[in-house]
Amino acid sequence: MSDPTPLEVTLQYTFQRGELLLLALTHRSSQLRAGEGHNEKLEFLGDAVLGLAMSDLLMQRFPEASEGDLSKLRASLVNARVLATKAIAIGLGQWLRLGGGEERTGGREKPSILASAYEAVLGAMYLDGGFLPVRDIVVRHFVDDLEEKSRVARFDSKTRLQEITQKIFRETPVYIVLEARGPDHERQFMSQVSIAGKLYGRGVGPSKKTADQAAALATLDMLQLDSQEQSPT
Repeated sequence: MSDPTPLEVTLQYTFQRGELLLLALTHRSSQLRAGEGHNEKLEFLGDAVLGLAMSDLLMQRFPEASEGDLSKLRASLVNARVLATKAIAIGLGQWLRLGGGEERTGGREKPSILASAYEAVLGAMYLDGGFLPVRDIVVRHFVDDLEEKSRVARFDSKTRLQEITQKIFRETPVYIVLEARGPDHERQFMSQVSIAGKLYGRGVGPSKKTADQAAALATLDMLQLDSQEQSPT
């Protein structure tokens, strides 16, 4: 087996079929002969695999989020602008196979070309090694983005709930840990919100903060439903 290429070292993945990686890096502008392959089909596949991997990660990170919220989060993480930044971070542009026209017009720095090539590489990895290598690389490349989304979600939900409860009840919410179970590396917490002595939503998460965030979201939903039921029809 040949030594991994510099790009494979960066990806932390060695292809069994090196031609797949080469195809993933081949922009359609580089075709020298009719029928020569390019990366558009791998881009199509990579887009689907990335969507699946990201959906899986988001459902684990935000277990209490609604389908609509998960869809919005996924869309904010896998759009062309974000994918181009991921491609730049691994130096993907220098490995692209471009035609002369794209080369002269800065194709190696074009966000659309970089984003497409990033998805194509994921598609190639999926064909070469299955879903798990793709999921692993998505975890590595998006860990900071997911943490930021989690931080913002916690801040927004708990802040919104505190604003609402102070306005309605003139009280601040109290977060109660109902349960903490599992080994340290797979700890699960269950929290519940109490407002003015009355219990509201529950939430589960791998830390107290994420459990509190989920409980706040559930409570916001409950308060919204109570408001709708009490509104005159």
